[in-house]
Amino acid sequence: MARFPRVITVTLTAVVLGASMLVPAIGSSIDPAVAGSSFLTRSAAADDDGQVIKLPRLEDGIATRDVKLASRLTERSAGAASTEKLGTTTFSMVGVSWTGEETPQVEVRVRKSDEWRKWQVMPLQEDLPDGAESLVAARGKAKRRGTQPVWTGRASGVQVRVKGAQPKDLLLTLINTGPQEDVKEPEEQAADDDLGYGASGRTARKKPRWAPQPAIFSRKQWGANNSWRNGRPEFNSSLKQVHIHHTATSNNYARGDVPGIIRGIYSYHTRSLGWFDIAYNFLIDKYGRAWEGRSGGVNRLVKGAHTLGFNHQSMGIALIGSFENVRPSDDALIKTERMAAWKLDMAGRDERGKLVTISKGSDRFPPGRRVRVWVIDGHFHTNETSCPGAQLAKWLPWIRKYAYKRDQMFNG
Repeated sequence: MARFPRVITVTLTAVVLGASMLVPAIGSSIDPAVAGSSFLTRSAAADDDGQVIKLPRLEDGIATRDVKLASRLTERSAGAASTEKLGTTTFSMVGVSWTGEETPQVEVRVRKSDEWRKWQVMPLQEDLPDGAESLVAARGKAKRRGTQPVWTGRASGVQVRVKGAQPKDLLLTLINTGPQEDVKEPEEQAADDDLGYGASGRTARKKPRWAPQPAIFSRKQWGANNSWRNGRPEFNSSLKQVHIHHTATSNNYARGDVPGIIRGIYSYHTRSLGWFDIAYNFLIDKYGRAWEGRSGGVNRLVKGAHTLGFNHQSMGIALIGSFENVRPSDDALIKTERMAAWKLDMAGRDERGKLVTISKGSDRFPPGRRVRVWVIDGHFHTNETSCPGAQLAKWLPWIRKYAYKRDQMFNG
């Protein structure tokens, strides 16, 4: 059996917050201040009198509130405009969205344990849908763009700073993902490290024909509410590539936070940006657990919304965290190569190789351009982005190498 080299892992501080028990319906109302928005169906904050911004109660493991920012950007200095320090009830994720071609630079800081933390940049949301989904998301109006939804952990105050462009409809979304949740481990299709091929004391099992499917937590296990979706899954006719992403949310989360983080991303993608579903086909946390993302079935070629112009023949895997300055865990890297090997082996692709595909139109390659790309690539290979972060990008050759080795284990 191939051996996977272990590498030094980075110890991260865990924040206690995550998912909650689910209830049947979305409890939300529409505030007149944002009623004109095409797909913002949650209640929006009304804090004009300086009172605490209150999020609604948790329903379906989530609570969200939208805050219009234009009138709140009252503090100006050095080319930036900031809100006052806004008191809130508990939230754990934040995102900012807008319409138009201008791109503001957004920073945020939050209050945790009665202490205001450092400013952090809100990364731009560069994992995007294309084709029919892009048109449906706009619903005949200007498409909403935004930052990535950033995981903050349990916080009770927020301040936003905007540099450069200031679209009039800037909207801050506060998301409470609820308390932590224990999720039962899914069963493996076949044991990853012990197939029991007649070894002493074990019952021999038939060797899988393909690289086996790794254990995958289901949408139900992270609490997906399918009523948030906008339309139906689309399916690709073939699989040529696996695109590697990071969610750019945060690395400071605990095991029990993960279901809530995924729900928060799902809520932001569907209810703030208007997409059909969560962008990614699969997500992988730092504990090496794989999670089903976009609906349609883990064994089918579901079209995602992760790599503009290249969603039509690919699968998107997003590692939960931000990897520009921090390297991913060993467990996350190993699960990534195993997920890639599973899908690409069935598609008959060489995980180490390159191939030619045709762009449907990205910010790097125009529609119709023939592009030679890696079978396993980073988001930055096809779009103008730093995703999946420099510290994950340097491990792409390792992922290719060991995905191929795993493929060969079951085809030799």
